[in-house]
Amino acid sequence: MAATDEAANGLRAMIAKGELAPGQQLPAEPELCARLGVSRGSLREAVRSLAALGMLESRHGAGTFVSALRPGQMLAGFAATVDVLPLGGLLELFDVRRPLEAQAAALAAARADERVIARLREVQKRLARSEDEAERHALDREFHSTLCEASGNEALAALADVLRARGSHYSIYGAPEADTIRLASDLGHEALINAVAARDPAAAAAAATAHLSQTEVWLRRYAPLPDDGARPDDAPPPGGDPLPDDGPLPGGDPLPDGGPAR
Repeated sequence: MAATDEAANGLRAMIAKGELAPGQQLPAEPELCARLGVSRGSLREAVRSLAALGMLESRHGAGTFVSALRPGQMLAGFAATVDVLPLGGLLELFDVRRPLEAQAAALAAARADERVIARLREVQKRLARSEDEAERHALDREFHSTLCEASGNEALAALADVLRARGSHYSIYGAPEADTIRLASDLGHEALINAVAARDPAAAAAAATAHLSQTEVWLRRYAPLPDDGARPDDAPPPGGDPLPDDGPLPGGDPLPDGGPAR
């Protein structure tokens, strides 16, 4: 094992065992080097790698500290990995996203207060009026983020947000059925709002599942190009590889979080 890996594993073990608590400053370099049996160079490289993963943070003039270890921080490194997946990999993520966002919607229906419901209604109202694609993308992302945050589970909300990230590189608003796609998205949002407002977790989970399933249908059907214009090797050809039921699902969403698939 490389010395840098040994140092990183040692620091992770200290954090996992509670020897280094969230917010605590790391011991002085000589002490850590002696304890882990590594050089200062290896230790510093390990610290940099763990900082990139959100485990550690450097404070100018103060030193290096264990981060708050909150889910959003810890998933930051994962987000960078997801953001380079080709379309085939993105489609596989839908198998993970569907149950996650369905659970988030169910929890939101059980826990959301009137302020959350009012915010969802306002965001959707603006989304339905907007004719600007970039604005619709931003509003759709705000809608889904608000819904997931209302679940009260920070880890679930953060992971759902990470899984939506790559989809922003794909847009199907240039597809022949763009108007149908937009209408289906708006109806999907309305179904989610109504289920949350009715405090019906089962209906909210079903609406979220239909919403994401429709998104996958459109992505498989049109296989849009990513921003760089290069079609991934494993992407289905345009118009090919639809799901067995390739018609719109009730309340389905063309593209979660605003337009591009998330």
